[in-house]
Amino acid sequence: MAFKTAAPSSATLVFSTITAPIRSKVTLSALALASSVLLAGCSTTSQTTDLITVDRAQGSEENIASLTAVINANPGDPEGYNVRGSAYGRAGQFKQALDDFNRAIQLNPQFYQAYANRALVYRNMGKPVEAANDYNRAIQLNSSYDVAYIGRGNIYRQAGRNDEAFNDFNRAIQLDTTDGRAYHNRGLIYQLRGQHAQAIEDFSKAISLSPNSPEPYNGRAVSYLAMGDDENAFADINTAIAYNGKLAESWTNQGLVYETRGDRARAAKSFAHAARLDPNYQPAKDGLARTRSS
Repeated sequence: MAFKTAAPSSATLVFSTITAPIRSKVTLSALALASSVLLAGCSTTSQTTDLITVDRAQGSEENIASLTAVINANPGDPEGYNVRGSAYGRAGQFKQALDDFNRAIQLNPQFYQAYANRALVYRNMGKPVEAANDYNRAIQLNSSYDVAYIGRGNIYRQAGRNDEAFNDFNRAIQLDTTDGRAYHNRGLIYQLRGQHAQAIEDFSKAISLSPNSPEPYNGRAVSYLAMGDDENAFADINTAIAYNGKLAESWTNQGLVYETRGDRARAAKSFAHAARLDPNYQPAKDGLARTRSS
């Protein structure tokens, strides 16, 4: 999932995407089936919310070479290492990124943005403990840094510590963040709590901040469907597909709506397409098995 976020500062890794949009009356049993699988799909999508996506421009050899020239001219400036570390992160060169963030922090131990950036790299390397420690340090240095609360909240949420995650997303929102991830992720927790009206509000706010991201549309669709509004759910799912047609979750969600409507042929096509996009995505495989065998 990928949100376009308002650029916090040049010292912060800016994600071009986040896994943030998706998602006639149906019977209660069909609704229960659809909403439970949709929630699973949304939850799976949200696992990638903070992961670094490759950016050929920012992570290009030419860009990194130009940043290296700047560093060579000003070797004592921590900002240069922080910016180049972000470029290395975009290129998927995490060891080099860590080296640069380490150097930036060594030069300026109060550089809270560098701690948050290093935390993001640790997350991509599958090191949540190290990432959480860096987010904690960033917050200690600047208690108003929304990026660190959002990053730490994602670590808490993915560890099942939803109350702590909720508090972090709430804090970022209280700080007037313009980062749609805070609203999207808080919406996911509202969803898990069965508070779908509040979830819809949060997903709608995330969409207003990041209108071209598919994840919040998928998330809102889940809550619409749980409230029996399959028309709005279907519209959101199709919007998510229009913005990014390569997400297996979105096609699975589309299949679920077709299935609740009794259109098993179209449902099977959607599930099959989702399974081709991600052969390991279990909700798509399950849906295809149900609709093909009927």
